[in-house]
Amino acid sequence: MVSFKLLALTTLVAASSAQNTTIRYMPFGDSITEIICWRAKLWEKLQTTEWKSVDWVGSGKTENNCKDTKYDRDNEGHSGFLAIDIANKKQLDGWLAKNPADVITMHLGTNDIVQQSKATADIIKAFTTLVGTMRTSNPKMKIIVAQIIPISIGNYNAKIQDLNKAIIPWAQGLNTTDSPIWVVDQFTGFSASSDLRDGVHPNDAGDTKMMNVWYPALTNALAQVKKQKLAEREVEEAAELVERRFVA
Repeated sequence: MVSFKLLALTTLVAASSAQNTTIRYMPFGDSITEIICWRAKLWEKLQTTEWKSVDWVGSGKTENNCKDTKYDRDNEGHSGFLAIDIANKKQLDGWLAKNPADVITMHLGTNDIVQQSKATADIIKAFTTLVGTMRTSNPKMKIIVAQIIPISIGNYNAKIQDLNKAIIPWAQGLNTTDSPIWVVDQFTGFSASSDLRDGVHPNDAGDTKMMNVWYPALTNALAQVKKQKLAEREVEEAAELVERRFVA
């Protein structure tokens, strides 16, 4: 006779395993993450892969009339927000508490440069704080950081390039085995004259370029999370088998 305790334990482990294998992805940034369509294009491309069931997470659903009613709009893009303010106000702490993630993409820094001409070192310091928040939420967070796109308003691209150059050694210094940081280059090959709809935000061609840069890095990160979660599930199942011997 199988005891009630065993049935309860088996049910609990099965539920836990199912929950733990769900992969959650948060697109995080400013308006270049919020009021755009690269998210829709990225979701659509993932639908032909094993990653079609990835759960996109975030407190917002705003986009740019992308004409796709099916895609998962959840995101943590916030128009007009500065990386420095998000870090200093600990806003990401609350966003991740409500919507935990396994993978996060970050495109930030444009508003820091355009609105307040923040120094590169100060923006990088904010990035460090944000990575700390991500890892507090999930010590195994997989992090993808963008070298940000150029813009065509004002004379800001020199400062954007300064930030982009600083991102690489910064990421290398914070990279860990459990929580790697990958840098993707959204600047190179992106035309400030033909890939923007308003001087700041990508048009359809720009959205496609951004999607194509995110895609390989995101699928690589998702694969690492899947491998990690499967290993954790095997440990849970082994523990359940050991427990079963004591309660059967």
